[in-house]
Amino acid sequence: MTAVEMTLVQVSASDPTSQPRRRPRRPMSFLLGFVLPVGLGVAWELLVRLGWSDGRLVPPPSVIFATLWELARTGELWIHTQATVLRVAAGFALGVMAGTLVGAIAGYSALSRRVLDPTLQALRAIPSIAWVPLFILWFGIFEASKVALIAVGVFFPVYLGVMGAILSVDRKIVEVGRAFRLSGPALVRRILLPAVLPSYIVSLRSGLGLGWMFVVAAELLGASEGLGYLLMDGQQLGKPAQIVAAIVVFAVIGKTTDWLIEIATAPLLRWQDAYGQQAGEA
Repeated sequence: MTAVEMTLVQVSASDPTSQPRRRPRRPMSFLLGFVLPVGLGVAWELLVRLGWSDGRLVPPPSVIFATLWELARTGELWIHTQATVLRVAAGFALGVMAGTLVGAIAGYSALSRRVLDPTLQALRAIPSIAWVPLFILWFGIFEASKVALIAVGVFFPVYLGVMGAILSVDRKIVEVGRAFRLSGPALVRRILLPAVLPSYIVSLRSGLGLGWMFVVAAELLGASEGLGYLLMDGQQLGKPAQIVAAIVVFAVIGKTTDWLIEIATAPLLRWQDAYGQQAGEA
């Protein structure tokens, strides 16, 4: 097959009508994700009940669920969870907008990339906790500094994902689109967007994960509400069950938001016929 024929095949991949429909995931494949955490939880519960561990530093699931129930009954869990989710949502939105814009500029313009990328790569190496004193001086100890810190964490993976995706677009595919006299919007919709979207969605998921990590650093200093504050409160009062309960809530909410991004963006990737999708459906 010639290079032109190969590029024609890739161009046709951007047409949803030319690809077979993906089969919906089987319920069993979804349930398999619970095997490891549930199995570990049951095993640890048994170890504690059999007396092989006192469960003091790492409480068993029964104690963690009891702590979560008590926090939910008093309303503390909902207050702290809502505060953290709102901060992550605001920081994620700002980080995605900035990362997408700057990443697109750096990807399309070689001059902009040479000017911006070295500085941004240096800033990316700065630990998250190092930004906290500076943001507190700039924005105070209230919500603005926390949202700004989360936005910084989200910005870099989105920026790298967008820039890398644009730079990795096969030049021959673009040339074939121009040979077919596709207009500018059609070229973007039929060729550039399908080529960039998979990497962009991965960068969104990576940015969201870092957003949940950065919110802990934001809430450990100067916060009176949030799951990070709940962690610090448990550490100061010597309540390991509360600490683990907050970690469990972080894990559940983080996975839920990641799953929502995956579900929301799945229709945009129906044209793909990748090996990983076939393996996941098997």
